[in-house]
Amino acid sequence: MKLPQPRPVRQRRSAISRVLGWTFLLLFAGAAVSAFAGFYAYSEFTAPGPLAADKVVIVEPGQSVTQIGEALQRSGVVSNGRLFALMAQITGQRARLKAGEYAFAKGATMAEAMALIASGKAITYKLSIPEGFTSRMAADRVNASEVLTGEPVAEPAEGSILPDTYVFRRGMTRQKLVQDMQDAQAKLLAELWAKRKPVPVIATPEQAVTLASIVEKETARADERPVIASVFINRLGKGMRLQSDPTIIYGIAGGKGRLDRALSKADIDGDTPYNTYRIEGLPPGPIANPGRAALEAVLNPEETDKLYFVADGSGGHAFAATLEEHNRNVKAWRQIASAPAAAADTGEPDAPARPAADATAPATVPAADAPSTPATPATPATQAPLADVVPGPEATVGGMPGTPSAAAEASAPETAAPKAQPAAPAAQVPKPQAKSLQAAASKPAARATPGVAPKPGTVLVVDGQKTVIPRLRP
Repeated sequence: MKLPQPRPVRQRRSAISRVLGWTFLLLFAGAAVSAFAGFYAYSEFTAPGPLAADKVVIVEPGQSVTQIGEALQRSGVVSNGRLFALMAQITGQRARLKAGEYAFAKGATMAEAMALIASGKAITYKLSIPEGFTSRMAADRVNASEVLTGEPVAEPAEGSILPDTYVFRRGMTRQKLVQDMQDAQAKLLAELWAKRKPVPVIATPEQAVTLASIVEKETARADERPVIASVFINRLGKGMRLQSDPTIIYGIAGGKGRLDRALSKADIDGDTPYNTYRIEGLPPGPIANPGRAALEAVLNPEETDKLYFVADGSGGHAFAATLEEHNRNVKAWRQIASAPAAAADTGEPDAPARPAADATAPATVPAADAPSTPATPATPATQAPLADVVPGPEATVGGMPGTPSAAAEASAPETAAPKAQPAAPAAQVPKPQAKSLQAAASKPAARATPGVAPKPGTVLVVDGQKTVIPRLRP
């Protein structure tokens, strides 16, 4: 009889082996799941996003990465805000995300959206303060911005800001922007003052700013500013009054910057601290915010002997060192100014009107108009108002650097000269832009018909060129 063989006994695996086996299995499964999740996350991270069109989204200051992700998901920039937050953590971008207003392109990937926020390249805005703006005008422009934040700013000190174009991002406060303007002016003034050409009548930076603001308002031509600065400095050195119309206007209108009417004899005779027909030396402070060119002109003026200037009919001025020479320039300018009035009687056919000068230019001020000379020609907005009052044919100009008017006679004791009776007033007409004083001096003046006052919009012919009476706006 054959006996059965004993069955082999299976040895049970030890507990350690079982634990190791399960651990390996779990690790393998976890690695597989992680690999799948990583592949999915990377695919989502680099795949085109759901944004159907370009869109601007604001990342608020203080938002966490999770809140940023949720905001982007609500805006349709990313498909999964939690995945955005997770990938920011994994890629190390979490601490680099910056608040701001960002423009996301159509179909931007999550990676591109994250890189844009981390770069801080938010949308920027610009705000321009033109040369010659008063501080009130600048504050009004800052307060009108809907992008800036914070309380409305108060009017800063006149002459304390630098006219320029300022770039900022949404969320900047109005006060911070104004402070930047003031810091820029202080820095520039310090640099220019250190390199200045010393003159006895400009003893402090504050005086330089005051005179520069007058130069700024007197001319829009950069090439004339150093000469006009020289005229005023020469007059100050001789104890002559500045007699500048823009200072009268500032004394009346203040930060408004301009009048809604022409100057009158009562204005010129008025007693304000800024009336340089009445006061000696500089006014008590700036009348506007001068730009860099005006500051440079005052701190490095041309060395001239000029004491007077008057419009020359071409958009600039004719300068003179003596009253006699100045009177000749005035006579030539009077011929230029009266020529269009004479041309109005020739019956020339109308022509297409040329556009009037931009009356909104920051340096614009109304043309001066002495009561004894109601025929003051209309002033283009870009020209200095100082030189636009024309006396009668026999009137003598006295003391006034730019305005050859009877107003100068009323308040200029420093230049004694006989005064003749003014002739009949001429018609009110605009200044021709292309005729020079030299050409005018070579021919007799064309007298205007008394009582003829062309209305704004009237087309006139001047030396074969057709022009239109501009409509002055305040």
